[in-house]
Amino acid sequence: MNRELTLEIVRVTELAALASAKWMGRGVKNEADGAATAAMRRMLDSVPINGTVVIGEGEMDEAPMLYIGEKVGNLIGPEVDVAVDPLEGTELVASGLNNALAVIAISDKGNLLHAPDIYMEKLAVGPALKGHLNLNDSLTVTLHKAAQVLNKPLGDITVSILDRERHAKQIAELRELGVRIKLLSAGDVAGAIATAFEESDVDLYVGSGGAPEGVLAAAALYCLEGELQGRLMPMNDEEMQRCCTMGISDPLQILSMADMVGNDDVIFAATGITNGDFLSGVHQLPGQKAQTDSIVMRAKTKTIRYIKSVHYLPNKMQFQD
Repeated sequence: MNRELTLEIVRVTELAALASAKWMGRGVKNEADGAATAAMRRMLDSVPINGTVVIGEGEMDEAPMLYIGEKVGNLIGPEVDVAVDPLEGTELVASGLNNALAVIAISDKGNLLHAPDIYMEKLAVGPALKGHLNLNDSLTVTLHKAAQVLNKPLGDITVSILDRERHAKQIAELRELGVRIKLLSAGDVAGAIATAFEESDVDLYVGSGGAPEGVLAAAALYCLEGELQGRLMPMNDEEMQRCCTMGISDPLQILSMADMVGNDDVIFAATGITNGDFLSGVHQLPGQKAQTDSIVMRAKTKTIRYIKSVHYLPNKMQFQD
């Protein structure tokens, strides 16, 4: 992939963030998601790629745009897999809460896992714990291993997990261990990525969330030299069949980074919509302007760029509804 694509795709997440930020705190998550999706789709049309969406807003008959299998880009550039989440954290934007992001990842064709929209069990860590933990271990064993590697007492380790009823047993086990817990109301991708940023003070991300979000988080952590291990959680025969249809022969195997994002190049970009652990949200400025805070990363070069941009909003309207 051309290095110029790093700046091209951050323009895509910037526009999606600007479009959805207008709905912050209004309690209408579908409108916020629709605005982000429409803006991202239109900006993608200008990017010099021949892209295929492998993770999007649903199947073709379920989503008006950015559906799985859709061709995106100007169809002139390199063939790439595209994974998108125009609004990661719809509830966060609707309620004006932290850590909502617009997210995209691209890789050479055939590298990104075509993940079904089902739950995935996840274990995400930053560089210090990469290669030291195993998703098959119990939480107790995992945390003791982490404490040993990090040379920390258990009480100084912070674990993030979605605040869901399905995680009640895991949260109870974490509390029994005496670790610090960061309960997330939403924001699966941001929660996993935070493990790679020292300023977040999060050492591990555990629990289950969406499989597509798992692949997006794995793409980011691949660029950040972190790690995400995943295991799909099909709940019935229909979900098992969907996994097989998407080429996953053993839906219950542990998925490594290589399984999810390959061993080649990956470019990942995210723009904050609301303030978060490692990105600020969209800030409205005088004079019909707004400021965005983004990160764009490339695995091949291990380059991480933080980009603050000021946008003149009337010039962006052509790309939005």
